[in-house]
Amino acid sequence: MDKNSIIGFVLIALIMMGFFAYQSRVYNRQLEYQAQLDSIAAVEQHRQDSIRAAYLAEHPGDTVAVHAAAASAAVYSDSLLNAAVVADENFYKLENEKLEVVFTTRGAQPYSVRVKDRYNYDKSDLYIIPEGKSQLGMVVYAPTAVDTRKFNFQYVPEESGDSTIVMRLPFSGGGYIEQKYTLRPDSYSIDDTFSLVGMAGVLPRNVNTIDVDFDAVIPRMEKGYKNESQYSRLNYYFPDDKKPANIGNGRSGEKRFDNKIEWFAFQQQFFSAIMRAPENFSYGEFSLKFLGKDNPSNDLMACKAAMRSDISPAPDGTVTVPFEFYFGPNSYRGLKSYGHSYEKVIPLGGSVIGVFTKYVIIPLFDWLSRFISNFGIIILLMTVFIKIVVLPFAYKSYSSSAKMQALKPELDKLNAKYPKQEDAMKKQQATMDLYRKAGISPMGGCLPMLLQMPILWAMFRFFPASIELRQQRFLWAEDLSAYDDVIHWGTSILGMDHISLFALLMALSMFFYSKITMQNQATGDDPNAKMMRAMSLYMMPIMMFFICNNLSSGLSYYYLLSNLITMVETWVIKKWFVHPEEILAKVKAADNKPVPKSKWQQRLEEAQKMQREYEKQQAKGGSSSKGGKKR
Repeated sequence: MDKNSIIGFVLIALIMMGFFAYQSRVYNRQLEYQAQLDSIAAVEQHRQDSIRAAYLAEHPGDTVAVHAAAASAAVYSDSLLNAAVVADENFYKLENEKLEVVFTTRGAQPYSVRVKDRYNYDKSDLYIIPEGKSQLGMVVYAPTAVDTRKFNFQYVPEESGDSTIVMRLPFSGGGYIEQKYTLRPDSYSIDDTFSLVGMAGVLPRNVNTIDVDFDAVIPRMEKGYKNESQYSRLNYYFPDDKKPANIGNGRSGEKRFDNKIEWFAFQQQFFSAIMRAPENFSYGEFSLKFLGKDNPSNDLMACKAAMRSDISPAPDGTVTVPFEFYFGPNSYRGLKSYGHSYEKVIPLGGSVIGVFTKYVIIPLFDWLSRFISNFGIIILLMTVFIKIVVLPFAYKSYSSSAKMQALKPELDKLNAKYPKQEDAMKKQQATMDLYRKAGISPMGGCLPMLLQMPILWAMFRFFPASIELRQQRFLWAEDLSAYDDVIHWGTSILGMDHISLFALLMALSMFFYSKITMQNQATGDDPNAKMMRAMSLYMMPIMMFFICNNLSSGLSYYYLLSNLITMVETWVIKKWFVHPEEILAKVKAADNKPVPKSKWQQRLEEAQKMQREYEKQQAKGGSSSKGGKKR
């Protein structure tokens, strides 16, 4: 490297060092300046609060005095906005047959929402939005950020009525921000029209959106925290999508999207607060936090939605943005009647299971409830109906199981003939020959049972989400949508603090059904068969008890009925439709006759033959290597 190159690099280094030093000084000065502004703002805010408190103490209820205090401590360039900051907060109410909604002038927003025809588990009034536990704010840039939550709007009595409330936030130039709420008759729905009137000279031309922030703390309403939180979440629905996406189901989380969203829902297990934008939100940011079982306020979750809506001024400069709210129960029929896919918040399973639930279970359930008021009887009739429908599939399974039990003496002979583990392949082939002679297909009992699995899963999804079972009593259960704790203790043991009787009876029915089914089945010395027997007899009932102990007692009751009916069906088929002596006679008659083999049996025998050849080759290879070492 020559002298000129060295000088060049040194100069470049000095210039860069000088630039970074200059940038650092500028940045530090900016930080100092911002700190001064923050300090001034904090002092000014403290002064405003002190002035407001002093005037309120000396002149309680004197709005003029408060406005004078605000004028002396102005923070906005618009005097009417400063007055609105410290104006009195007032409350107004709208109600119909279903809802009671209290609105506050502070932010022109809902203050509380009570569902009039429903109650909490402890029989107290049911508030989807408890008093003061929500914040709905519209942020408008006019020309600085105006957050409606900071201002007290003026109630407009001449445009308000029994079903409508109009509130306005006036500006000095003559324009105003308006919120108009209309509660529909005999409905859980509220129409909201947000307007900017006469503000063409205030709104910057390059501003074409408003921010919409909706935060709410949803209280606990049900008996069991674990079950309630597991079925509570925050949904958000993209236009024309098959179903809403969500966060929650017992887990806190957050999501952000830059595409259009039609509506979002703060969904408790059986009730939802839904906000819809008919013209769609253009942006959405969501967060959900579960507040824990023992929080002192008895709240379930804190939901936040930060949305953005596009605005398009009319020729006269007026901006109108429509919104809709739904505050009510998660009833499938009720939600569907609104026509905005709200019913998709109800978890009914995937495409196959969901279709069965929507078009079979729900219509059957609704039809029975028209004639019968006892939901325990309705579940019983539903179970009987479903078992009758699947009986043609189940019969083959039960019949196959009964025939295998009839072959127990022959299977015992095979176990005695092939006692060694290395004879497992021979015993398996002999067992298959025996089944073939008896006319039994080993897979004949499995396929029908697999066809019934979607039904079992559909019922698993349906019962915990069915609001129709909520607070419905049956036998000892006070609420078929919650667990029926006959024994309860204070501390958690293995994740439990109670015992649900229906869950316990369901687990016992599983145990006895497995015991009856397996009592005549031969396992011999096969460790795999013994392990499967132990799993069916003990592990499955215990596992199902732990799963269902915290879930809907109606679900456990359904599984109990299903197991009992299955035991009766098996007994009837075994006693009157399967005759062991005929099966054994059929086996003896086929001893000296060639029996055609099915394709499945042929493939099994080919696989067994290949396995034996492979074992022979392995044995030869091993002996050759040993012989080589001897030499």
